[in-house]
Amino acid sequence: MTSSRLFTLLFLLWLAGNGTRLTILAIPPVIPNIRNDLGLSETDVGIVSGLPPVLFALAAVPGALLIARFGALQTLIFGLLVGAVTAASRALSTDIWTLYLTTIGAAFGVAVMHVALPPLVREWLPQRIPFATAVYTNGLLIGEILPVAMMLPIVMPLVGGSWRAGLVVWAVPLVVIAVVILALAPRQKHHETAAATPRLWWPDWRNGIVWRLGLMLGSINAIYFSTNAFLPDYLHSLGRDDLITAALTALNLGQLPASLLLLVIAHRLQRRAWPYVLAAVLCLIGFSGIFTGDGFWIVAGCTLLGFSAAGILVLMFALPPMLSAPDDVHRTMAAMLTISYTCAVIVPIVSGMAWDATHIPVVAFVPIALCPLILGGLALTFDFRSEKGWYV
Repeated sequence: MTSSRLFTLLFLLWLAGNGTRLTILAIPPVIPNIRNDLGLSETDVGIVSGLPPVLFALAAVPGALLIARFGALQTLIFGLLVGAVTAASRALSTDIWTLYLTTIGAAFGVAVMHVALPPLVREWLPQRIPFATAVYTNGLLIGEILPVAMMLPIVMPLVGGSWRAGLVVWAVPLVVIAVVILALAPRQKHHETAAATPRLWWPDWRNGIVWRLGLMLGSINAIYFSTNAFLPDYLHSLGRDDLITAALTALNLGQLPASLLLLVIAHRLQRRAWPYVLAAVLCLIGFSGIFTGDGFWIVAGCTLLGFSAAGILVLMFALPPMLSAPDDVHRTMAAMLTISYTCAVIVPIVSGMAWDATHIPVVAFVPIALCPLILGGLALTFDFRSEKGWYV
């Protein structure tokens, strides 16, 4: 493979990674505007915020079906276009129900993209799976940062302060990404494509390996989503509202250094248990900083959580294309995403119930702080050295 070809494929994967987050993360900065315009309650806001991870779980297996029927590349393009159209349609919302519906459509498109990327990594760059996974995960993280950082100070002034127009702006890049991928992605002859298209799509839920992978990824997803959800109110209960912006920024920007580091060393960390155990330890240290520290140590703890979560995300996303049989990558990934995002929905609910039941804010973090123990424990029992794929 020539250097230009390699760069092109990596660039396409990076763009696709961006596409999985741009439209989803465009919503949080303008939630106050949407709430005032549509008359939403805080419950409505919570549901809108919680719909994407729910769809990521529910739509993963249908995404595997699309890949089995049409191929990973076609499914990725479909997800980008569906995500773009439905995300832009949120601008037409007249009430909470139309906002729910269009948010579900946008999240479905992203869920399909999630399942399509690992098979494409396996197909395009089978000898560089860890590096290629780190590249598209870096794109995913950039796609989280850009809309949050740019929506209010840059995009909103350009569109006259309209949250509706702002959401349309962030849908346009998905169409551009789809066009670029269609133009530059490798093409196969029809009979080769048909022969290579996987026929199986339904995961074998009785396979214990699938559940281990899903729960390992789920522990990290639960830490990330739950901490984002409860950290502001926790800091408010401490009387440290001044730390909310800094802590949330540290939690999210802390992911970027890990992603950049994994671009260099991901190939050295795969098939080893110790990176997962180390990440679990760093998460526990991060939680201890949040629980017992003040000021700098709370922000530092959030940074450790973000750093660890991003590192494990890269390593976990690389496992299906590395360890699964070629025609099973999409099914393995679909099962992992279904289980992991279900964890990301359940753990915050349990944490919220614990807070409500005890009226002690720190208790909400007990279920979240158990997740690193699950991650480390499962990693120590996993055979990362296995060269054989499995059928799921």
